[in-house]
Amino acid sequence: MTASIHLLYGLPPRDLVAIQPDAQQCSPLIPLSARLENIPQGSAIGATVYAPPNTIERRYIFALTLRALPVGAPLTALALKDKGGSRIAAELESFGCSIVEASRAHHRIVTTTRPEALHGIEEALAAAGMQKHPAHGLWTQPGIFSWDRLDVGSALLLNHLPSVSGRSADLGAGLGILAQAALKSTAIKQLTLLDIDRRAVDSAEKNIRDNRAKFLWADIRSDELPLHDLDFILMNPPFHDAGIEDQSLGKAFLTRAAAMLTSGGALWCVANRHLPYEALLEAHFSRVTRITEADGFKIFQAEK
Repeated sequence: MTASIHLLYGLPPRDLVAIQPDAQQCSPLIPLSARLENIPQGSAIGATVYAPPNTIERRYIFALTLRALPVGAPLTALALKDKGGSRIAAELESFGCSIVEASRAHHRIVTTTRPEALHGIEEALAAAGMQKHPAHGLWTQPGIFSWDRLDVGSALLLNHLPSVSGRSADLGAGLGILAQAALKSTAIKQLTLLDIDRRAVDSAEKNIRDNRAKFLWADIRSDELPLHDLDFILMNPPFHDAGIEDQSLGKAFLTRAAAMLTSGGALWCVANRHLPYEALLEAHFSRVTRITEADGFKIFQAEK
């Protein structure tokens, strides 16, 4: 990292802020991005942050970004008003920044510079760094899906999970809760945990100590995934993108799973009850069985 690099976190709308053409992407949700935690202090000439909606996570990102900037370097932060944007001015002021705020296209846009004295940085970093959470005893980090609890869908799938065998994958693996249970089967040869969130992959690596487990930071929609001829796939696929329901995301998980499985391979999937996945499953699999439905979720077994 050189002193000529402008940091970019996330994908802000291009019509709201100007993005440096050579900006260094640092979002953990964009595979191959740099780790913001590893950016040397004072090494960047500026930063643009499309702030996440979670308050603890957002303050952590601001703290890391400010730490990476030299005194006087510019910072632009923005977010949808109802996704944390109404709070970012006060949050940056609490770190010691003097801000200028504007509103446009349902966003709040804050511009500031790195002050000489920063306040509360270490507290913000400690609150949202990787930690072992008492709710489930696993390594986790704010910003990861269901970071501080076992979500209802995964709990339902855990209660009905069959013995897993062969070459397998957990797509959208998160902290590795489903994979951890699946690896109790001695018939598994290899299980790949895939997630688009680098923090989830890092956490899963700490939570699972099994040489049959492999970890992959990747987007399920990528055309270059090294997963094929699998015997078993389990997943609790997301259906939100940046907090907005996007059924195409869950459907992408299902079609990718079908392509990854060998003939006779099985998919076990839990989904929110209202999601219309049945027709898509029946189009890509030879047999689809609804195993159970409870607590607002449904579990499918689909055979290739």
